[in-house]
Amino acid sequence: MFASGHTTPRLGIDLAGGTSITLRAVPEAGQESAINKTNMDTAVSIMERRVNGLGVSESEVQTQGDDNIIVNIPKGTNSKQAREQVGTTAKLYFRPVLATEVSGAAPTASPSASASPGASASDKATDGEKASSSPSASASPTASATTQGRAVTDALKAEPTPSGSGSASASSSPGGSASPSPSGSAAGDADSKLQAAYTALDCADPAARAKAGDGSKPSDPIVACGNSQGQWQKYLLGPAEVDGTDVDKAQAVFNTQTAAGWTVTMDFTDEGAKKFASITGKLAQNQSPQDQFAIVLDNDVVSSPYVNEALTGGNAEISGSFTQEEAQSLANMLSYGALPLTFKEDSVTTVTAALGGDQLQAGLIAGAIGLALVVLYLLVYYRGLSFIAVASLLVSAALTYVIMSLLGPAIGFALNLPAVCGAIVAIGITADSFIVYFERVRDEIREGRSLRPAVERAWPRARRTILVSDFVSFLAAAVLFIVTVGKVQGFAFTLGLTTLLDVVVVFLFTKPLLTLMARRKFFADGHKWSGLDPRSLGAKPPLRRTRRPVRPAGPVDPKEA
Repeated sequence: MFASGHTTPRLGIDLAGGTSITLRAVPEAGQESAINKTNMDTAVSIMERRVNGLGVSESEVQTQGDDNIIVNIPKGTNSKQAREQVGTTAKLYFRPVLATEVSGAAPTASPSASASPGASASDKATDGEKASSSPSASASPTASATTQGRAVTDALKAEPTPSGSGSASASSSPGGSASPSPSGSAAGDADSKLQAAYTALDCADPAARAKAGDGSKPSDPIVACGNSQGQWQKYLLGPAEVDGTDVDKAQAVFNTQTAAGWTVTMDFTDEGAKKFASITGKLAQNQSPQDQFAIVLDNDVVSSPYVNEALTGGNAEISGSFTQEEAQSLANMLSYGALPLTFKEDSVTTVTAALGGDQLQAGLIAGAIGLALVVLYLLVYYRGLSFIAVASLLVSAALTYVIMSLLGPAIGFALNLPAVCGAIVAIGITADSFIVYFERVRDEIREGRSLRPAVERAWPRARRTILVSDFVSFLAAAVLFIVTVGKVQGFAFTLGLTTLLDVVVVFLFTKPLLTLMARRKFFADGHKWSGLDPRSLGAKPPLRRTRRPVRPAGPVDPKEA
């Protein structure tokens, strides 16, 4: 714990303060079956991306029941912005790539990617994915900001329009997309602003990523960020050519016919197939990176495959060095663009840090009272034996604290108020194990045995009882954890954890310590304050073995017999 630097448990929203948002899924008319586990899990994944886009750490997004999603965001976050982010429907678009580079670097001209045999579309190398067995050149950085600005300006150049009209007209961008081109100075101002935004964009900054593309329309060119294998990439993208709703179906498939491995296949609607055929036909004629289209979800580039031919069959395949998890994640993103679900905000609960601190203090006071009552009972009833019980409780408390401190960064465990209640209940469960063992030892002493043999003879019977009792407690905690959601799981998790620790402490600490104490005169002689005084326990006289007389060899006299 000290080596890792995580010396305190991570606190949940009800203790540390924050915002809890409950969202209810609402299907489109006639699409009631859309509320299913797959769609809800995909929605959770999208919302997690949104919350992370706000630069929020230690947030929680999880399903509750069949149609609810709970979003817990800790203190220090703009709750209004968070509500807007997680409550809106995801927007997925296919946009042509005009320029791209590693964040903070400038692009230069690069040769076009060679065709990839048998592939409809291949994930480009700048995303960290190798195009299937053929190289894909990416925009390489230079140190010249002037060169970068020129490249952006060239990418945004449109065909001249009639002067003086002041109206917008459609023009062809290098990415093959139709984009509105305002005439006169308005076009230059728009290009200059977009160029400045692209030049200044630092995708390594969470705040900059969250603002990239804000307020833009599908018909506007935008700047956006994407991440692949830990490397941030910034993009200049043309207007949206295909909507996410044009994707009829997307799934991850392991391609056994070629060496492509895991791929993502897409089937388009009739209208979407026409749009996709048009844009891919234009992109296939361009050089890299303008032969790529970006799959943009909430202004975040989730993939940017390049195109080597017009895709007119109403379907496409994205291939690259995908793992199964990456392919399934991308397929889920694509599916979400056509997901017939919206989410309605049912409730928003805001807990201040002060209120959370009061709740934590109240929980700790309750725990201290419970522990004090248990210790008082042990002192009155078990006297000297209470030293062993209290020492065991302290060891159990220390182990619980250390493990909770480490589970926060390890698995995201957050200590909430129900979890504190679980720890308080565990005091009684742990003390119960000591009482079972102590009573077994006292039963042996009542039978007339001395302390050391009594300790050893009592252990097998006490061990069985303790294991059965803890198994029942752990089983109850496990069932409660599985069938419940939200904060109740914190209670079940803590109860199960402390039950397992009880077994560890009793076997590895309490039993060895009692064995050592049995050798001390204070306990071995049955001092009246030891809690093991034979007379106060009503013990029988010590068990003594009587010796039978030795019979002489030869026949036995009947009278003597």
